[in-house]
Amino acid sequence: MHLSDVVEASGAVRATTSRKKKISAIADLLGRAEPEELAQVVAWVSGELPQGRIGTGWRTLTAVQVPPASEPTLSVGAVDGAFTELAGVAGSGSTARRKELLGSLFAAATAAEHEFLIRLLGGEMRQGALTAIVAEAVAVAFDVPIDLVRRAHMLSGRLPVSALAAREGGAEALARFRLEVGRPIQPMLASPGTALDEAMAEFGGQVSVEHKMDGARIQVHRDGDEVHIFTRTLREITSSVPELVDLVRAMDCTSVVLDGETLALDDSGRPRPFQETMSRFGAASAQELLLHPYFFDCLHLNGDDLLDVPLRERREALTKVAGGLAIPALLAPDAEAAAEYFDGALASGHEGIMIKALDAPYAAGRRGRAWQKIKPTHTLDLVVLGAEWGYGRRTGYLSNLHLGARDPDGGDPIMVGKTFKGLTDALLQWQTAEFPRHERQRDEHTVYLRPQLVVEIAIDGVQVSPRYPGGVALRFARVVRYRPDKEPAQADTIDAIRDLLPAGAAADAAVVSDDASRGGVLGDGGVLGDGGGPAER
Repeated sequence: MHLSDVVEASGAVRATTSRKKKISAIADLLGRAEPEELAQVVAWVSGELPQGRIGTGWRTLTAVQVPPASEPTLSVGAVDGAFTELAGVAGSGSTARRKELLGSLFAAATAAEHEFLIRLLGGEMRQGALTAIVAEAVAVAFDVPIDLVRRAHMLSGRLPVSALAAREGGAEALARFRLEVGRPIQPMLASPGTALDEAMAEFGGQVSVEHKMDGARIQVHRDGDEVHIFTRTLREITSSVPELVDLVRAMDCTSVVLDGETLALDDSGRPRPFQETMSRFGAASAQELLLHPYFFDCLHLNGDDLLDVPLRERREALTKVAGGLAIPALLAPDAEAAAEYFDGALASGHEGIMIKALDAPYAAGRRGRAWQKIKPTHTLDLVVLGAEWGYGRRTGYLSNLHLGARDPDGGDPIMVGKTFKGLTDALLQWQTAEFPRHERQRDEHTVYLRPQLVVEIAIDGVQVSPRYPGGVALRFARVVRYRPDKEPAQADTIDAIRDLLPAGAAADAAVVSDDASRGGVLGDGGVLGDGGGPAER
């Protein structure tokens, strides 16, 4: 298969907003790939590289100036080989060598292939083919149930591996995937809850009520004395958190997989700021700041996989193996006890509480109603699309943020609001230094970014609005913090934001969204909570 085949399919995906057509285009491409090419093609249309990071930042890519080839000749295998060679470049002279390799690759690529390679290597595959859609395309291409593809993907952590299994062995091969101790799986995710009483009522009170901690998600694997610790994005951090490794090794078990949070505590036992916890994850070794784990789920214990058993049984296993490291929880409490627990969580410095259905299995990689986070105010994880230059005391700083929600169908993030509220002087300085590294383009007033940064935004609500293409706008949005532990693919979706609208208004927002997408974003007048404009001037 030639690279041009992948580029052509990518172009077809980018040209349509139809989920069905996206899936069909990718499925046709996957069906034509040879077995030895399939993993690479699946990774590329998912916007990923099998080699991981290969040292080709945006500035490196744009510095390569070579004329394009007139005819497509590059094969998938040749391009993958070039990526592998780039990944191995290190040491003295690596910058020049990397530029030389990129120059050779781009000289053999057509103009369309140039564009594709730059977006792929630059981490900006804005073609609407996110992993969820590629997974559905795998199911169509190889005539296997989508649920089996999703489960195999979540258990393997690698969609290309699942795709190859589907091609070679069909449904039977996919069904053989199991949780493997030492190999991270996609974590189960929570949805924003509207109110404590509503969440309790939804499950008839059969819930676990737990503290929602302002920590960093971790997944712990132990097999004998071998321990691995992974972040939310499945990045291994074992070497930088030896105190957590020691705690896990001390547990009375032979093998275990735990899901939880870790955070740094001050001398009084209250949680330190999230950024202090995250600072440990980038360290090469232990620092003076020690982390404390709070485990809230047990996915495997002593040879038994527990993903499919109800939470009440997983909770028993958790308490047995983790003891005092298990996060405290109220099981099936009455409304009064749950409300008191909520107040206590806030008083202890936590974000709020989690409501989890006791009868639900662990849905790896899925965001559903079985887990709901209840906070005093709604918070959303959104993608930063750009920032406007400030006025007054903020002159010279990138200030007013453009905020986007994730498109569940894999398209570009959908703008839902702006804000400059909540930005401290330190954040203004950080944004102004950091944002140009992610710059896509700029004009006189705004620096537009590639969708790579996630920010947590507190809001007082959502309203139907024709101003933005999603048909909704945020009310009184303000910055809480940046989320270096999250990737844009883990941001909240436009559907999740519409779910926060008053009853019956979601359909109105969808209609407004359709109108906006046909006629462009309407106006640029203010909505409640938007930053910039006259308010900032």
